[in-house]
Amino acid sequence: MMLTESRLTPLTPDTSVTLPGFQLLWADRTIESGVPVLPVASAMLPASIQITGEMLSAAEVQDICESLKEDGVRLLSVRGCQLSDRDFGRVCRSVAESRSLAQLNLNLGVVSSIGRTRHLADALKTNRSLQTLFLHGSPLLDAGLVTLNPALSTHPSLVCLDLGDCMLGDEALGLICGMLPPDGAKSGLRELTLSANPGISSKGWARLSIAVAHSSQLRVLNLDYNPLGDQIAGMLAVAVASSRTLEVLDLEGTGLTNQSAQVFLDMVENYPTSLRVLVLAENDISPELQQQICDLLSEGEDDDDREALPLVPDPASITAFQQIRDKYHPIRDKYQLPAWLPHSNSSTQAVLLTSGLGESLLAETEM
Repeated sequence: MMLTESRLTPLTPDTSVTLPGFQLLWADRTIESGVPVLPVASAMLPASIQITGEMLSAAEVQDICESLKEDGVRLLSVRGCQLSDRDFGRVCRSVAESRSLAQLNLNLGVVSSIGRTRHLADALKTNRSLQTLFLHGSPLLDAGLVTLNPALSTHPSLVCLDLGDCMLGDEALGLICGMLPPDGAKSGLRELTLSANPGISSKGWARLSIAVAHSSQLRVLNLDYNPLGDQIAGMLAVAVASSRTLEVLDLEGTGLTNQSAQVFLDMVENYPTSLRVLVLAENDISPELQQQICDLLSEGEDDDDREALPLVPDPASITAFQQIRDKYHPIRDKYQLPAWLPHSNSSTQAVLLTSGLGESLLAETEM
């Protein structure tokens, strides 16, 4: 049932309304809304719509679409939601028209067919504002990424991409490597998640390692829960040593042993590296080796902190860094991670999972 205007509470940046249903973040305030009406005032800052695991009605989809077309949405998350193919197409067409949308979360099976993949590809070809795209847990297969690749690889703003648990293989990974251009080429991804894609072979991972070594942009790489083993980890260590930008590498649950840990220890001990976080939880690696690696990474950050000019912390950046602390909580249960600084210049060693979009855009990886 659509609510009439008389039953709506006027929304301002100071309004706080609580109703059952989906979440609407209005500017920097949180508003809970269970009605299928998403009032967006043109004078207000773009809002954030987050809906999880719901069956979306045609009326709700219509209101989402209108908000997108009116440039009233900065973050749209419908992770795990169910909606008809027709409604999914409507949302994609509205995404194409939006000039405000910066983050789109379609995690957990929303993109469930090649037809939906084509709708999304068409939207990305037209959209110019999107910076972050989450597709974690979507059964894309290689064919799906082949469909998406022309739009993804040419998008002018996309810097963060989550393709975890998307049933990808070597063909898809080859296309992804094209999104990590070498120095001097076009800008590419800064954050890439490929968690839980066991169909990728050692040949595919070797190709990714080469791309990472020469990427001029990549700062965060999540490869957790892939059956990599020590051989692939050795290739990745070479890539990390060569990279001037990679700051976070997540290898949780990737079948590593002390052999891999020793290689990473030698790397951080004897060679300059941009790496600040190495996640090795859920591997057959001794606590002593993990502690040594963590200590060396911390020492490297302390040295950089002393060389950097004093900075005035930015509250939005501090909140974003807290999100990455939450992401890498398992390794911090035993070992202390380096302190984070706001990302403001090239001398600051920091990682921002929200791609510089501030605290209203939530970085997440769904397993």
